[in-house]
Amino acid sequence: MKKALDVNNINPFLQSTMSVFESVTQMKLTVGKPGLAEFTFGQPTYTITVGVVGQMKGQAVLAMSLDHAKEIASRMMFGMPVTELDDMACSALNELSNMIMGNTATIFSTQGKLIDITPPISMSGTNLRMQADISPICVPLLLEGQEYVKLYICVYEE
Repeated sequence: MKKALDVNNINPFLQSTMSVFESVTQMKLTVGKPGLAEFTFGQPTYTITVGVVGQMKGQAVLAMSLDHAKEIASRMMFGMPVTELDDMACSALNELSNMIMGNTATIFSTQGKLIDITPPISMSGTNLRMQADISPICVPLLLEGQEYVKLYICVYEE
């Protein structure tokens, strides 16, 4: 298994996630305690994976409960009720991850590190288990002190 990304390179992912999330959903998240984690999701979960290529390689994954995914999609669609994760809701959530990761790539470019991103892939289900060749760093993102979304960073620098 490849070593996880240096802690100094995690900040652009967090900075971008927090800023884009607040801008798009009007929800202010705070950062919980990061740590190494496994990709196992026992409860019904929605995940969005975006690949990272260039001077860094790997994936970034946003994971959330299905209810939180519906709430985020609703906020992105100006309050339109979202009762199921249909194509439109999933497209909105994928676009959120595109904005976050595009912003992350921009932040890294100002540091002289060039990366690009792949199109997002979303998945939902119960008892999901994902496997990565890179140790995932998990950063819980909190809303009013409660875990709301998890950001998994499975990226290494060449």
